[in-house]
Amino acid sequence: MRVEPSTDAPHLTIRLSSTARGARLARRLAGQQLAAWGIPYDSDTSQAVALVTAELGANAVTHGRNPGRDFRLTLLLLPEHGVVRVEVTDTRPGRLPRDPVAEPAAPDAPSGRGLLLVAAYAERWGCEVRDAYTKTVWAEVALPSSPVPPARRCDSADEKQADADRQNSRPS
Repeated sequence: MRVEPSTDAPHLTIRLSSTARGARLARRLAGQQLAAWGIPYDSDTSQAVALVTAELGANAVTHGRNPGRDFRLTLLLLPEHGVVRVEVTDTRPGRLPRDPVAEPAAPDAPSGRGLLLVAAYAERWGCEVRDAYTKTVWAEVALPSSPVPPARRCDSADEKQADADRQNSRPS
């Protein structure tokens, strides 16, 4: 499903230098922006968005960099879709990200696992080339109130029993 943000969706867009410092700043700004939107800094959602932002920013710096060109970070709060969308736009549309599941990194490779982390923390992710000069890699992280997809949920038997007990103890 393609999430199209409304024009009035809360968002942050900023250009950052294509350096390690720029990628680090992107991660920190993501956490601060989510806190400004009311998502606690220490929440699972905030931590997941920070990690996804860090990985996409690092990829833009490492693989999408052209000398003298910045990358753009956009964060969109999309409660109607139950997600925060992270978009990182760089200046190398010819270097598309590879699918980390279809083409895994070699076990002894020192890098190449960032998109695997993005895929693990995001509900969806992808890449779009909108013009001849840029590409945007995006990821959507679930908001706290969104239901957790069954495939990603790992409840212990004790937690399931506690949930059932809570359901049965509620007054009708």
